[in-house]
Order: sequence, then C-alpha cells, then structure tokens
Amino acid sequence: MRHALLPLCLLLAGTAQADGTALPAGFGPNPTLPAPEKSLIPTVNTAPAVGWPQGAKPVAAPGTQVAAFAEGLDHPRWLYVLPNGDVLVAETNSPPKPDDNKGLKGLATSVVMSRAGANVPSPNRISLLRDRNGDGVAETRTVFLQGLNSPFGMALVGNSLYVAASDALLRYTYTPGATSLEGPGEKVVDLPAGKINHHWTKNVIASADGKKLYVTVGSNSNAAENGLEAEEGRAAIWEVDPASKQQRLFASGLRNPNGLAWNPQSGKLWAAVNERDELGNDLVPDYITSVKDGGFYGWPFSYWGQHVDTRVTPGNSEKVQQAIAPDYAVGAHTASLGLMFAEQGALPAPFDNGAIIGQHGSWNRKPHSGYKVLFVPFTDGKPNGAPVDLLTGFLDKDENALGRPVGVVGDHKGGVLVADDVGNKVWRITAAK
Repeated sequence: MRHALLPLCLLLAGTAQADGTALPAGFGPNPTLPAPEKSLIPTVNTAPAVGWPQGAKPVAAPGTQVAAFAEGLDHPRWLYVLPNGDVLVAETNSPPKPDDNKGLKGLATSVVMSRAGANVPSPNRISLLRDRNGDGVAETRTVFLQGLNSPFGMALVGNSLYVAASDALLRYTYTPGATSLEGPGEKVVDLPAGKINHHWTKNVIASADGKKLYVTVGSNSNAAENGLEAEEGRAAIWEVDPASKQQRLFASGLRNPNGLAWNPQSGKLWAAVNERDELGNDLVPDYITSVKDGGFYGWPFSYWGQHVDTRVTPGNSEKVQQAIAPDYAVGAHTASLGLMFAEQGALPAPFDNGAIIGQHGSWNRKPHSGYKVLFVPFTDGKPNGAPVDLLTGFLDKDENALGRPVGVVGDHKGGVLVADDVGNKVWRITAAK
C-alpha cells in the first residue's frame, strides 16, 4: 500500500531539488509527469473575460507595487521599448484563418476563444506610448503603424525596425523620436501562414551585433492532427540574415514558442514555449528553455525528452531519440507567452536575478493555471529554485478573468511592463516605496 501511494505523493508534492527544496507539481528542471489521460471530450474550463472593475488592479508581490502605465487600449499583446524610452505596443489578434475552425472541434474552439476574450477583431496596429514627465504613466498615445496583418514581435536594429506579422517579417525605417511611421514596409522574408495558421503569433529578437534575427513560428495544430505536411517550417525558431534575406532553421520541435530573451549571464537564447493539450490536467508542462542551434525539442512526436505522444501517427523513433528535454517546467496549460530577464537594479530580491514570464492562462485544465506573472530565480545563467508569483489577482473569486497577462518587458527605468489583452491595459511593476 505504501509503495502504491508513493507516485501519487510525488505528483501532489512535485519534485525536490538537490538542496531538498520542494517544487510544485509540474514545475522545475525535472518535473514529475503523470500518465497521459485520454477522453473523447477534452477538459474545457474557460475563465470568462469580464475586464477590470473601476479602480481595480492586480496584486503585486511583497516588496513590489503595480499601477496602470496605459489604459483604454484594444487587445494589447506585445511590447517593445525603444532607446528613448517610448513604448511600442502591438494591438493585435488572430488573422482570418478559415480552415482552422472547421468541424465540431473548430466550432467548440471558437466558442472557447470568444468566452476567453480572444475572439475579437484584430486592430492590426502598433501604438506608441510616451511617458513625457517620467512619472510611470504614459501621457500620450499615437498610432505608430497601422494596416498590418496581425503584428506581434518587434525589434530595432540601428534605424531598422523589424515587425513580425502573422505572415511575414517586415522592415521599416525608424527615426529616433518619431511618433508614427509611414509606408507599407519592406518584406524581409515570408513566414509560414495560410488558411489554418493555428498558432499565428510570430515574435522576433535580434542578436547582440544585429546581424541575425530570430523569429518564432508556432505549430499548425495541437498534436499534428492536421497532418505533418501542414507543419512545414512550423513549431520552430528561424534564423534570418536581414542583409541577404536568407533564412535557416535554427531550432525545431517547439510546439508554440513565443517569448524570446538573451540570458545576460550565459549569453544564450531562451524561449517560452506552450506545450500540447488534451492529455490531462497536468500534461504537458509549458516551459522555458535555452535554445541550442540545431536542437530538436520533441514536438509532435514526444514531450519532455523521450515521452512519446502516441496520438501522432506515423511516429518517428529517430526524432524521439534526438529530443532535448527543456530546462525548466512552468506548469501545465499555463500558456506561458511573455519572457524577459530581470534588469539589474530594477526590482528587489528575490526578483533581481531570473526570468519573468507572462502566463496568459489555461482553458484545458481544472483548476485554472497561469493567469499571473511568474518569476523563476537563476544562478550562473541557469534556473535555480522554486518559482515565485510576481503579479497575481487576474482571476476574481468567481473564476472570471479580469485580465490576462501576455508580453513582459523591462522599461530600463526600474519597471517591468505587462501587456494585459483582456483588461486592455499595460501594467507597470516597480519596487515598493
């Protein structure tokens, strides 16, 4: 009896680190993974989107405080801070993808997305927020770029601003201090899109010298149910040479990579990745990981290294053997999207050395998971310790979503900005006064 209860105890308590510190289940470098659960009807537990009541705000961790940096936005998803302190916010949502919502499952997905506040028309613009007097609140907002096709990631290299839209990487000429840009932009490379375009968000980050760009492309399905041919070039991070407009596959097997950040200690590229659904409440953990050139991370054939997903046919034992286990699990179905590393001198300990993750929140889990901004401590460039909640309170007592955090970015002025696409705000976290 005692031996039979041991696996259950491990699952409930999570795993322990080398120093004996317990980690929550589904978290850490070596999470305990339960057996997959299969059912005809998947768990659907959507938090209805209701928005923030007047004067309400999230709950900041002890030693920190939070306030609205900007309000009245239209589905703000992603953020980028320009050298002069101006903040770009991508107000965006899914592009038309008629073949992604076919059949009963497609209809059910559409209903779930509407309930979660994710089925609104895309504003298709990037706005510029400016804090003129340095008080931590944006006084002005201008339309910086418009008429885009579901824009998401942004990166400035010299006077070239790169925007990752849902179907292409674009380049615009930027003048310091400009409050708007004109023109259609120059296409650098096409990005996988089409009439399915299931995970449509594309992010971009530049190398330190600006000579290479790294672009994320999510999968076209949950677990390859649309066929492997629909996944060509997807579930991957691409390396792009903007000068020659050439690109190559940098890493693959990443179901839905979104956040990208350079680790300030190791210099390695890290990504936040959403794993697959419909295998149970506690499978499969989303994760953050360093990304190796040429690395394969399992999707769709396996998860967390060599754990085979038997739903995928035909399987590929050779690819499974190549699969790299991620560095750190951040909970199942959390929809971990945003990723940044703490800026020196910004937030107090324990939030001064580690990764900050925007968790958009679950639809496929009971109870809900995510709906918070999470912090993972690092030592010498690697995760080291249990996760700590940095910003919570996005769900009310009735499990309604007051907001949903997405992109996170340091403002280089002691604050962390958080895009909230249900609350239509950008929050600013700072050290408590």
